[in-house]
Amino acid sequence: MKPAQTSHAIIAPDSWDAIPWGDYYREALDMALVPWWPRLFGFHLLKIGQLSTAIESNDCTIPHQVNVTMNNTSAHVIATPSQLPFVEKSVDACLLAHILEYSSDPHSVLREVDRILINDGWIIISGFNPVSLVGLGKVVPGLRKRQPYCSRMFSQMRIMDWLSLLNYEIVYRASLHVLPWRQQGKGRWDNNLPLLGCINLIVARKRTIPLTLMPTRTPLRKSSLSRPLGVTKSYRS
Repeated sequence: MKPAQTSHAIIAPDSWDAIPWGDYYREALDMALVPWWPRLFGFHLLKIGQLSTAIESNDCTIPHQVNVTMNNTSAHVIATPSQLPFVEKSVDACLLAHILEYSSDPHSVLREVDRILINDGWIIISGFNPVSLVGLGKVVPGLRKRQPYCSRMFSQMRIMDWLSLLNYEIVYRASLHVLPWRQQGKGRWDNNLPLLGCINLIVARKRTIPLTLMPTRTPLRKSSLSRPLGVTKSYRS
C-alpha cells in the first residue's frame, strides 16, 4: 500500500454551495445511496463532516443519527474526524462524505472510525475521482488552489487497499456524475462512461474473523484387552 503523504490539512468547504456545482454532486450521492439506507440496521449512525450532514438519510432504518462536525450550528457533537469522543464498538454505521481528501492524515481517520464501529458495521466513503474532469482541474494553474481542485483526490483502488488492510469487505463501489455541470440523470454520459465519474462512492462492511481453537484429533487409547473379545489366554497349573 502506498501511504498518503502527511501534509497540512486543506480547509474543507462548509457546505456543498461552496463547491462549484456542489448541489449536483450532493444530488448524485443522494440518488446512489437510496437503495442502501434500508439495508443498514442498528441504533447509531454518524455523519462525519459538514458535507455528510447534508446527505439525505430519511430512509435509513437507524433511528439515532448524529452529526459530528467542527461547526457549532449543525453539529450534535463537536469533534475532529481523527479524534471521535465515542467508546469502542459503539456505532453501527459511519458516513464520510469527502472527509479523507481534506484530512492531513486519512489513515488516522480510518483507524478512528474502525475503532468505534461494531463488528459487521457499515462505512460509506465518498470523494472526488482523480481520473475525471474534476481531477483534470488539479493540473490547471488557475484552478488547483480553488475548491474542489485543491483537495487531495484518492483513487478507488487506493481507498479499497486501505480498507482491505483493516479487514473491510467492499460491498459496493461506483463512480458518479461524469459531467459536473449537468444534473444527475440528464445525460447519457453517466451510463456510457461510468469509470470517469467525478465522485467515487464506496460502501464497505467491517468483517471480524473470530479466533477459535480448532479441536485436535487425539489418538485413541489402547484398550486394556490386547486380544479380540471372545479370545482368552489359558494358563497351565
